[in-house]
Amino acid sequence: MSDSSRDTAQGAGWGSAEPGLYKQLMPDHVEKLSWLNPRTLWAARNGVLASWFGDPTGRTRDRWVARRRAAGAPVDKVIRREVADRFSFMVVGDTGEGDDSQYAVVPGFLKVGRDTDFAVIASDVIYPVGSADDYGDKFFRPYRDYPAPIYAIPGNHDWYEDLGAFMRVFCADTPPLGPGPRPRPLGRAWWRALLWHRPRPADEQRLAAARELRPAPGQQAVQPGPYWAIDAGPLRIVGIDTGLLGTIDAEQGAWLREVSRGPKPKILITGSPLYVDGEHHPCAIEGGGTVDDVVRDPDHHYVAAIGGDIHNYQRYPVDVDGRLIQYVVAGGGGAFMHATHTIPRVSVAGVTEREFRCYPLRGDSLAFYSRLYGHRLRLRRFFTLTEAEATAVVAERLGIEPGRKPGPDTRLTRRARLVASLLGTGGRPDRTSRVRLPVRKMYTQLFSPGSATYSPPFFKSFLRLDVAPGAVRLRCFAATGNRTQEVDPPVEDEVVIPLK
Repeated sequence: MSDSSRDTAQGAGWGSAEPGLYKQLMPDHVEKLSWLNPRTLWAARNGVLASWFGDPTGRTRDRWVARRRAAGAPVDKVIRREVADRFSFMVVGDTGEGDDSQYAVVPGFLKVGRDTDFAVIASDVIYPVGSADDYGDKFFRPYRDYPAPIYAIPGNHDWYEDLGAFMRVFCADTPPLGPGPRPRPLGRAWWRALLWHRPRPADEQRLAAARELRPAPGQQAVQPGPYWAIDAGPLRIVGIDTGLLGTIDAEQGAWLREVSRGPKPKILITGSPLYVDGEHHPCAIEGGGTVDDVVRDPDHHYVAAIGGDIHNYQRYPVDVDGRLIQYVVAGGGGAFMHATHTIPRVSVAGVTEREFRCYPLRGDSLAFYSRLYGHRLRLRRFFTLTEAEATAVVAERLGIEPGRKPGPDTRLTRRARLVASLLGTGGRPDRTSRVRLPVRKMYTQLFSPGSATYSPPFFKSFLRLDVAPGAVRLRCFAATGNRTQEVDPPVEDEVVIPLK
């Protein structure tokens, strides 16, 4: 097994490395997606509009679900897969930018997942707005050689065109959803409807040609809607749709409570992680209660909750009344990398740094961002930190034992400490004042790459879960874009979860 980032800097992808072969999988022309482009931001405006004028996704979702029910989808929305008591599946989140950082994940994903029974995409299948015309290069092409079915739950970006393309591809729902009731003039709903980004007409020939990239019968899957459950062997996998703003509507909430009943062990897949960046986000259900209330209920027997949306890997093993539930962030499947060095020293729900895991390591995240902004600001000599310097300064600021030793000759300079501060490096909870918390959040949001115009290491990741009657083995694999990690994807984290 190859070194991981916890073993060596080379295992993290640093140093002189042979480029991977993932570019051979890519189309000849790739349109670069930049989140700094005003046209992209304008196209993706529906999330802002929903927060200003009210979120319509619950009503729209209900209409989609009603139409699928009328078309014969199972009322309980449960997919029953005939598998043995031992089976495996893949989870990959936030995939669809369609450029180097997405395709760099593919070789390792195919190698690790070649004998798995199915895969699940956890949030944001297609960027920037979930358009049908983007599915060819951002879904069908990259996963053309994955031999098993792929299920998905939508993320907020898939909702930016009212989920139309997602429903066509994953739920076999072809006709567009007609407009809802006409809103009262000059009310909040009227302004929202006036400014709302509407789906563009799909290029039917282009979509049909894209489908031909995954034509095998064994690759096909039709799910009953944007939220669903899969019964497979000794496990039930429950996928929920958190829409534009990270909440779920009352009808879906009632379904979640119903489908969660019973002694069968369960894993939740969600577009909005319940623990992330050292904080608890329980995910509100319209009408009262939260998703995490459902997960924590001992009668529901959840053993893990896996969420996308944040573009890295994190794991929080939370003790809930004597039961250990693994809360996982798994959004490293292809979009730009969200920083981990901005995560403060973890102390949440009884989870400390000793139990917490993340990928990339905070030091690698800081080194990555220092190179990125050194290049963008043309201040490379000032901004750029070596991975050893970045690891040492993170360990000092957080007061933690680093995941990888920085080396005995590493010197901490005033410059390194200043760069770490400028790039929003987290700190210790007892030293994080009320003033500094908003500042850290600002850095987390503003100092994201904004586009995938950088080169390896990409610090992408995906999960493989091996299910047996008594336990689930969860492993997080790395994808850096370098050949070494393509040939033998390193395991960055591993945990065995009892099925109690």
